[in-house]
Amino acid sequence: MSASADAIAPITFARLSTIAPEVIAAHMSDPKVVEHMPLASGEWTSERCADFIKHKESCWDRDGLGHWAILSGADYVGWGGFQKEGEEWDFGLVLRPDRFGLGLRITRKALEFARSDERIAYVTFLLPPSRRHLKGLDRLGARCLGAIDYDGSTFLKYRLETLQAD
Repeated sequence: MSASADAIAPITFARLSTIAPEVIAAHMSDPKVVEHMPLASGEWTSERCADFIKHKESCWDRDGLGHWAILSGADYVGWGGFQKEGEEWDFGLVLRPDRFGLGLRITRKALEFARSDERIAYVTFLLPPSRRHLKGLDRLGARCLGAIDYDGSTFLKYRLETLQAD
């Protein structure tokens, strides 16, 4: 699908388990993706992806929410969603490099979901320092809380309020 077709194709969310592990393995093996994923080292085989999908699906079982496969029209463009980290809901998004331009559109759609879910008073974002284009977070109203260590890697942590005060 071309960039112009992406602009008009509907963005939908599906369960990760509906995507073949080989598709996710190819996505997660792309050097442009790996560059921004300090916790995702090693080879992404179909078996590793099957385990990854099983882990992400367990979040749905535990928390009633988790990561989705993201589609533009019928095309898989990446994965992302909300994962409970302690008491916080963290939003993550990992797009195929040829679909990086959809990030803000997808994030806005996901945040619509978060704003309709009373469990999610705010969303956090953890971004590796390799990410240089952060203006989208500013436009959304997220504020930087600073650098944190997560599983031995440094991330920039942002927070965005989702519930409106009465």
